[in-house]
Amino acid sequence: MDARSEISEFLTSRRARLSPEQAGVASYGPRRVPGLRREEVAVLAGVSVPYYTRLERGSLNGVSDSVLEAIAAALQLDDAEHAHLFDLARAVRPAAPARRRRAPKRAVRPSIQHVLDGLTGAPAFVHNARLDNLAGNQLGYALYSEMFRRATAPGPVNNARYVFLDPDAREFYPNWERAAKDVVGILRQAAGHDPHDRDLSDLVGELSTQSREFRMLWATHHVRLHDTGSKEIHHRIVGDMTLTYNRMELTADPGQALTIWTAEPGTKSAEALSLLGSWAATLSAENALIETLPE
Repeated sequence: MDARSEISEFLTSRRARLSPEQAGVASYGPRRVPGLRREEVAVLAGVSVPYYTRLERGSLNGVSDSVLEAIAAALQLDDAEHAHLFDLARAVRPAAPARRRRAPKRAVRPSIQHVLDGLTGAPAFVHNARLDNLAGNQLGYALYSEMFRRATAPGPVNNARYVFLDPDAREFYPNWERAAKDVVGILRQAAGHDPHDRDLSDLVGELSTQSREFRMLWATHHVRLHDTGSKEIHHRIVGDMTLTYNRMELTADPGQALTIWTAEPGTKSAEALSLLGSWAATLSAENALIETLPE
């Protein structure tokens, strides 16, 4: 991914979505395109118009943090967009790697797998920024049983591929549009943080080629922090559930994060999650029995 192009398209898209009324500036004359003019953003950020124009063309190299903060305030960036802007700025600084690379493929440590296995009442997965599922617990695999059963691409099962390339995902996520937007926002955030990740570039290229919806969402430059929230899920065995997720970075394992799903106690979702656990345990016992039978 070209960092300068990413910067230019991101700043342009954020400027285009902000009206003069929202920014608190006087509107004058017809506008050829929606949103603020460059000179209006420059005034709001306290910089010259030529200087902001250079920044919006992708030249963030050498820009101070205070200027970035001023631009973020002028464009009313949220937390995810603010972090993305600083990631993009770091990517074009001289210390940033100059060529695309493949991110190291690190296995999940045994002690982390022990943590996953100890979480018997909540689905849990360890994944990377590209949404590759690197490890999970029994209930996690049961929750996403269709995704794992239907996966055909080599390597780790990937949530983004499932959402955009598997028709089953539209039934699994009743609010598929929201799930799709979340996935794109997460991948955008990852691309800004590490634009030289070749595996991520390959994934984005694959999804762009095969999914019109992905191409359209990717062009919006939406970014998203995916630390906590809720999702509606329809599981073919236990039906509808509303689950809350919490994501935690594994600081000892850079690039890996643990996400745990829970249901509000006493709700139908909690009952469904408990039933899903019983179903998963039954399948596990049946598989263990089959493995012990003589040929």
